[in-house]
Amino acid sequence: MDGIILINKEKGITSRDVVNKISKKLGIKKVGHAGTLDPIATGLLVIGVGKGTKIMELLTMDTKEYIATVKLGIKTDTLDITGDILEENYNFDLDKEKLERTLNSFKKKYMQTVPLFSAVKINGKKLYQYGRSNKEVDLPKREVEIFDIELLDYHKNQEFTFKTLVSKGTYIRSLIRDIGECLNINMTMQDLKRTKSGKFKIEDATLVDENYKNIKIKDALDIKKIKIDNPGLLKKIINGNSIELKNENSNYILLLDSNEKELAIYKKVKFNEFNAFKVF
Repeated sequence: MDGIILINKEKGITSRDVVNKISKKLGIKKVGHAGTLDPIATGLLVIGVGKGTKIMELLTMDTKEYIATVKLGIKTDTLDITGDILEENYNFDLDKEKLERTLNSFKKKYMQTVPLFSAVKINGKKLYQYGRSNKEVDLPKREVEIFDIELLDYHKNQEFTFKTLVSKGTYIRSLIRDIGECLNINMTMQDLKRTKSGKFKIEDATLVDENYKNIKIKDALDIKKIKIDNPGLLKKIINGNSIELKNENSNYILLLDSNEKELAIYKKVKFNEFNAFKVF
């Protein structure tokens, strides 16, 4: 099997666990995932299988959609319910209208501080390694964008659930922390489900133990596709040689044979010159 499969990850397992299960089930060593989900999270995980692992960086997944449930009154070191409680304070009264106004105020670009318990590297070490050893570290910030955010449910002064569409690289745990700081209320993530990743949707995903639906490489990629019939050009492509494509403005092109089988992805390097980027 070569292509992309969509998995609805269950709670309590890592993204790597999913990859290992698929690899064992299909008997294929080359399996990888895009966009890690923590063990507490469920939902859409995009998996590359076989030659599909070659295209992961070219998949259009600049936006992600999540549904998150938030516990009010507590603060943890991991920013989610699995962490150690740092503070508890239930002396507040939050009405629904104020909560909705605050959520709406986050429809913007802003500099978000990365969680301490994350895999982002600082000086060659992952942040969670600093956290586990109680070592001080300056947490990096990155620009993120919240395109949409909507309150779905609110149990007054206890918990609420919201849906949000965000840019790639946004930490929902950090977003929840930032919402809490705006309201001066401790908050922690209780549950998280990813429902979309770019054009891929949770409705099209299967559980890891079910039969997988394979998305072909040509269907997964949102780049220009060109069918090649010229024997000489076909030979060059198969061998990974540079080729010339006149009047072609695209930066990446998926080249297909006469039967629409994927041959290679080529990248533009000069005006009409393209080099092999991935050969299938």
